[in-house]
Amino acid sequence: MSYYFNTLIKGKSFEEAIEKVTAELKKEGFGVLTEIDVKETLKNKIDVDFKKYKILGACNPHFAYKALQSEDKIGVFLPCNVIVEEHENGEIEVSAVDPIASMSTVKNETLGSLASEVQEKLMKVIENLST
Repeated sequence: MSYYFNTLIKGKSFEEAIEKVTAELKKEGFGVLTEIDVKETLKNKIDVDFKKYKILGACNPHFAYKALQSEDKIGVFLPCNVIVEEHENGEIEVSAVDPIASMSTVKNETLGSLASEVQEKLMKVIENLST
């Protein structure tokens, strides 16, 4: 079982891809709570050069609230991470965590159904990016 799903974005710059991903997440009820610039962080912390790579911490507040009501330690899996990375050939790849895979160790039926709903929404985001 893969722990993520992904797609390539054609004809967009890295910055345009971030904007498009954020917009598609919003359409599915997600906001971006955190944005980690891995390239910048690695340069500042350990002085290494790395490709353009951002981690977007996406959260759908309704699902997060339901999940937290069902399992108060589920916050260790929140928010849902979506990465945007630029490969050496200039292609932009977007990957999203599969919430079913990440929560599979938690034995809670309510969470299972919530994870399925979140998975469906994140998969739709990824599918919409490739069109």
